[in-house]
Amino acid sequence: SQGPISGVNKDIAVLQCHGDCDPLVPVMFGSLTVEKLKTMINPANVTFKTYSGMMHSSSLEEMMDVKQFIDNHLPPVD
Repeated sequence: SQGPISGVNKDIAVLQCHGDCDPLVPVMFGSLTVEKLKTMINPANVTFKTYSGMMHSSSLEEMMDVKQFIDNHLPPVD
């Protein structure tokens, strides 16, 4: 069993991505997950992005959003 999220982890940034046509994991489950996350950590740091027409896969648009998220939250690599 895991304890509550505390300390610095309360302020972790989360990007959750979901295709709106995913036949394996319905987008509604993604929405429910993100709402639960917002009760566990700072909700201002939780971003939920959906991608029109995307199934249980990825897309260039999603990967560009992931890259931007990483660039915004991790220090640059020398």
